[in-house]
Amino acid sequence: MKVYGIKNCNTMKKTFDFLESEGIKYQFIDYKKQAPTKNLLENFAAIVGFEALINKKGTTYRRLSDADKALLESQSSAIDILCKNSSMIKRPIVDNGKGKLVLGFEPEEIAGLR
Repeated sequence: MKVYGIKNCNTMKKTFDFLESEGIKYQFIDYKKQAPTKNLLENFAAIVGFEALINKKGTTYRRLSDADKALLESQSSAIDILCKNSSMIKRPIVDNGKGKLVLGFEPEEIAGLR
């Protein structure tokens, strides 16, 4: 299982604590150390839709110009923006490696990925 996100995020910390308490082994991919590729985000978008990947609650999104926010309505331009602004990707993204993803801290759904 792979967990994608940013280490210093409170939601990520809850996810790590949950995974460890459940004895679920995982590999963490930190966007700040290993930027997400266009291919990776396109693969995620194929599973959950590109709109689901966008974290509209964070400061990175709120700081975007209206013109950049409009670009988020198209998958190709949205993916490009997310690659450059990984803080704007919903987190965590938990990938079971078998075509299923969970976005956000959803303990029951994460446990169901095993």
